[in-house]
Amino acid sequence: MKLVGMVDPGRESGRRRIVIGVVVDDRVTPLTDVDDFYADLSHWLERARAVRHGTVPSAEVTLAPPVPASARVLCVGLNYRAHAAEGGFRAPEHPTLFGRWTASLSVDGVPVPVPANEPGLDWEGEVAAVVGARLCDAGEREAEAAVLGYAVFNDLTARTAQKLTAQWTLGKNADRSGPIGTVVTADEAGSLADGLRLVTRVNGEIMQDGNTRDMIFGVPELLSRISATLTLHPGDVIATGTPEGVGYVRTPPRLLRSGDVVEVEVDRLGTLRTPVTDASARSGA
Repeated sequence: MKLVGMVDPGRESGRRRIVIGVVVDDRVTPLTDVDDFYADLSHWLERARAVRHGTVPSAEVTLAPPVPASARVLCVGLNYRAHAAEGGFRAPEHPTLFGRWTASLSVDGVPVPVPANEPGLDWEGEVAAVVGARLCDAGEREAEAAVLGYAVFNDLTARTAQKLTAQWTLGKNADRSGPIGTVVTADEAGSLADGLRLVTRVNGEIMQDGNTRDMIFGVPELLSRISATLTLHPGDVIATGTPEGVGYVRTPPRLLRSGDVVEVEVDRLGTLRTPVTDASARSGA
């Protein structure tokens, strides 16, 4: 089953309302408000499974991130050995975690601006796990069962800002720099440990070609470790890290600039396409 966030097509005026919709072929059926969806997940998943025909053509849907504004977005750095090595790092003994705000999230097709003080943005194709149950001091088996689904993610990074200090927060929260795709439920996506191929292309050229089986810390272990300190809730997002092939380690470094298009494609999850534009587009962020 495939789930998307979307602007409520039935709301003609007033504040923009985000709902969750279920994708059926090339159409989408809106279900309910995004907060209500995650507050009563089992009910709405049952309703979603009963949908046989979509009501809104996909081409007419205005997408939105498929998680609540209150969600925590935790990203994992250096979670592929080859990626750690290309940056001159040892494979970590513990997950390297940093946070994103949901305000930095965007969706397929939305242009991402390069900040004026950056030479470009770096690509980091990833898979994001969306939490589907409360987790507190969870074991790995409980954690794995709590995954609602997976989505393609691109952890677009402002490297200049990232390297200013030991804290990565600024460089990982540029406007609209966290595009996230359709959520494919775990029963359809399968386990990342079984291996999903992840390919990142820039203007059609392959830059990353990795596989989720090569992650250092798998999703069950990540969720279990995180829940030992921080209680996770439905709708929280864990971006599981990127394989080797990022731009800043190349000779010379290669970064995304205005006019480029970056695509991240993951087996069973689909393709996430992001055009890149200049800093003038930040006025609409």
